[in-house]
Amino acid sequence: MTFKYCPQCGKKLGSMNCGDDGETPYCENCRRPFFPFSYSCVICLCVTEEGGEIVLIKQSYVSEHYVNVAGYVKEGETPEEAAVREVREEIGLDVSETRYIGSSYHGKSGNLMIGFLCRVKKGALKLSSEVDSADYFPIEKAEELLRKDSIGQSLLKKYLSGSEERN
Repeated sequence: MTFKYCPQCGKKLGSMNCGDDGETPYCENCRRPFFPFSYSCVICLCVTEEGGEIVLIKQSYVSEHYVNVAGYVKEGETPEEAAVREVREEIGLDVSETRYIGSSYHGKSGNLMIGFLCRVKKGALKLSSEVDSADYFPIEKAEELLRKDSIGQSLLKKYLSGSEERN
């Protein structure tokens, strides 16, 4: 997100050369720069504790494809806490382990996606109102269902490459 108006006083921002960062939106009134930023989000590759299955969800407002559980990191929350919360909120499962897999910038939304492997105990899925459907899929099927070159598919490929320990 790039600011055009000062988020503190509301005045239109000018520009200031901030060394290595170059021209940066600047508020003359508040005497401070406002650097562009991304919102931090988590994206969770939910793998059953027993191994071999991945939980994917459908959210019509996000995509026509199956996707991974994901959401924003709330103020005062660590990314790990956000991953556990999002899995619990969206599919009703408890996470027994979180492990950082990698991060990606999602240009379409301007979000920094922090990827986690989330081990979940297989059980009944309890969907939030923002999830249209969800299911357990064998790993090979999950790989087919995730959109090619998506962040979710990238997380799954990292998992499959052996960079993550599997049962």
